[in-house]
Amino acid sequence: MTEAPPTYDWGNTAAYEAYIGRWSRLVAAAFLQWLALPSGQRWLDVGCGTGALTQTILATADPAEILGVDPTAEFLAAEARTIDPRVRFATGDARALPVPDEAYDAVVAGLVLNFVPDPEAAVVEMARVARRGGTVAAYVWDFAGERQFQRYFWEAATALDPAAAPLAQSMRFALCHPEPLAALFGAVGLRDVAVQASEVPAVFRDVDDYWQPYLAGGSAAAQRYAASLGQARRDALRERLRSLLPVAADGQIRLLARAWVVRGTK
Repeated sequence: MTEAPPTYDWGNTAAYEAYIGRWSRLVAAAFLQWLALPSGQRWLDVGCGTGALTQTILATADPAEILGVDPTAEFLAAEARTIDPRVRFATGDARALPVPDEAYDAVVAGLVLNFVPDPEAAVVEMARVARRGGTVAAYVWDFAGERQFQRYFWEAATALDPAAAPLAQSMRFALCHPEPLAALFGAVGLRDVAVQASEVPAVFRDVDDYWQPYLAGGSAAAQRYAASLGQARRDALRERLRSLLPVAADGQIRLLARAWVVRGTK
């Protein structure tokens, strides 16, 4: 049985950008480099969010067109600022994509499958709308491993508050490992399925640059946890983080952000 993912209100685009957007763009670039698809492709970006992957496709893949689909109107409003005739957007659910069969050369999903209540249904839909010989691909964070900026937060939080441990565990996601991802793509009939790690640097200017996104009012579990604390407990958490984070002599914090990337051919 597929685990039930946490429920989020993804409407706060500014908080999302501060917390994860900057790293999302680096991972998107690495993902597209790995896919190495030719120019002139028709792309569908499933769960396009605030546009990290859509904009990177535009910048690096020379697409013929891109359709971005997302259920969150606020994200699509932010995406709509992209002025490019090759791009359009539609409101829709990953489990019931509002497009016809075999319509796209490349169907991709960035940092979204683990948040879909039924990821199997989403990948079935992604395969349905890909053309014969087309690419279906996705990437998810390595929540249980080398997503270091989150790992340090929960290490500090659980050291001070054992009651935070279930929240940390809820962000591990059984899907976000190589074997389940390969099985998911293989189960829908995709061939030549491949999974590998993609690692990008997550560099913070200083402790404040690391800490402030947790106070931005977003809906990620760590942001909600930080918001639930009184001032004294928040201050204690910040100081605990300061003691744990690998702060360099220049004040920078150089961490690693790993994603698992998966692809298959229809």
